[in-house]
Amino acid sequence: MKCASTLLAFVLCAAAAPNRAPLQANAFNPLPLGSVKPTGWLLRQLQIQAGGLSGHLDEFWPDLGSNSGWLGGTGESWERGPYFLDGLVPLAYLTGNPTLIAKVKKWMDWTLEHPQPDGWIGPLNSHNPRNPQDWWPNFVMLKALAQYQEASGDARVIPLMEKYFAYQAKQLDQHPLKEWAIYRWQDEVLSILWLYNRNGDRSLLDLARKVRSQGHDWEAQFADFRFPGKVDKANTNLSSHGVNNGMALKAAPVWWLVGGDPQDRAGLSQMMQELDRYHGQPEGIFASDEHYGGRDPSQGTELCTVVEAMFSLETDAAILGDASLGDRLERIAYNALPATLSPDLWAHQYDQQANQVMCSLANRRWSSNGPASNIFGLEPNFGCCTANMHQGWPKFAANLWMATPDEGLAAMAYGPSEVTTQVKGGTAVTLSETTEYPFRDTVTIAVKSAHPAQFSLALRIPGWASAATVSVNGRPENGVRASEFYRIVRQWKTGDTIAIRFPMAVRTSTWYNNSIALERGPLVYALKISESWHKIKQTGPSSDWEVYPTTPWNYALDIDRANLAKSVEVKELPIAKQPFSVDGAPVELTLKARRLTSWELMDDSAGPLPVSPVTSKLPDESVTLIPYGAAKLRITAFPWLASK
Repeated sequence: MKCASTLLAFVLCAAAAPNRAPLQANAFNPLPLGSVKPTGWLLRQLQIQAGGLSGHLDEFWPDLGSNSGWLGGTGESWERGPYFLDGLVPLAYLTGNPTLIAKVKKWMDWTLEHPQPDGWIGPLNSHNPRNPQDWWPNFVMLKALAQYQEASGDARVIPLMEKYFAYQAKQLDQHPLKEWAIYRWQDEVLSILWLYNRNGDRSLLDLARKVRSQGHDWEAQFADFRFPGKVDKANTNLSSHGVNNGMALKAAPVWWLVGGDPQDRAGLSQMMQELDRYHGQPEGIFASDEHYGGRDPSQGTELCTVVEAMFSLETDAAILGDASLGDRLERIAYNALPATLSPDLWAHQYDQQANQVMCSLANRRWSSNGPASNIFGLEPNFGCCTANMHQGWPKFAANLWMATPDEGLAAMAYGPSEVTTQVKGGTAVTLSETTEYPFRDTVTIAVKSAHPAQFSLALRIPGWASAATVSVNGRPENGVRASEFYRIVRQWKTGDTIAIRFPMAVRTSTWYNNSIALERGPLVYALKISESWHKIKQTGPSSDWEVYPTTPWNYALDIDRANLAKSVEVKELPIAKQPFSVDGAPVELTLKARRLTSWELMDDSAGPLPVSPVTSKLPDESVTLIPYGAAKLRITAFPWLASK
């Protein structure tokens, strides 16, 4: 296989670039956008997304219409255009959709063709006057520009970024970071380092240090964490804001690249430990509706927080090489992300709940959000998620594979995909990953190589996969261990195959008020509640929906936690076109439970979760659990019955 002469083929065959000195070395190096392509059910997911809001939002939503300030108009000129592009760019190029690629080019051309003479980029009108005092929207546009350059090779991007950063370096003393930018500094530092790795200009590292010096100290916040529960609206601030925290999950690792301080390298672990302890939810994310919400599963989490946490974890996994970060990334991507999107991806929630038994216009127990927060719609509560949700699936797909420092390849997360790149010695290779993971336990990787080549292959073994097996061309490998990367170094040739099996035993985890969640592989399972969808508003092709239950939800599980195989029946069903739907769920768990009549609805949410173990004199019933992402109404954190 020889790389073709087209620009796109050159990009796909390009090897990942390591960090330049004096930056610390990544454990793994992200591949240029387009090197990894989704296939199978994951490609269908992106195609459904392209056919839904992500592919059409700019056609009818005024904030992204032709009057957008990011297209030269006088309309919305802050973060929404850049947010949209941050997801549209990878969605367009990973699906190869020519209509979306043309949309990307229209937006990018305006920014690339209209910089100010001194280097400022972005809108310049009465809604956003020449205002270097608010750098935040450009943080996002820089991320979109970097992705666009990788996918398209557009030669205008790097000079534009160089001139912009030179301008910013001169302005920051007089016009320092403010408001949102203070808490999101790490996102711009990431773009600064992206450019430094391409041009070697060390003045960029000075700029990174200045940006960092003006930003919030996230490590100090989590070294002395003072938010041990739900934050009342009167006490909220930008440090307790969920999206800021999702973005900040990358702060310490990104800064370790610049400074090399071991304390920075350890900062992410401390942050995640505190978030899990005080705000953790079964679906892998922390409650933040819109600020820290505590551990009650009737609290919510904003969609923007989900997609930003995913991007942070993708960045962190590359920098630190910790296999557990891939576990967390999969847990969020395969549970929290699809759960908060309608099956046709024409509607989304602002806040999702782990225990979500009704989606309606009502005042819930949010920390600060409004009554529309958990309906499915165009822009429930606030439009930021409408603009920002698009990056979740595409960036996850783009980061399934990365390059190893010795010019091999690493499987960071699992899903049907194909990676094409150069390995050690400049050999062009393609690895095709065929799998129905996370719904099934087998992964097959087929090698196609221009000629035999020796390179390393690192396979992430999830922490829950203690019985994982790996074989090459039918011969078992030895020493496969959970929570590690299993490394194979050999000469690979076309026709070689790697077979991986991750046996998925049902297991439980413990949550708020001693409740339990059932898990299998990377999927969390939730009670299957029959859903009745009621349209409440129409905006162009998009609708707003309330969702009501038509079957009971207030159950306590009657299981033997020491013998789950006896208590829980697993049934695998065909993989539907949309597996994240109540009717298309590919796996069902069947088990016994009893109704708890004292557990009632409160504020259109499940009332206070009873402390387990509980008792019930009602008879056992057979209940069905489906993957969390498929259940738009659900109970996930269950009370459980005392032993008989």
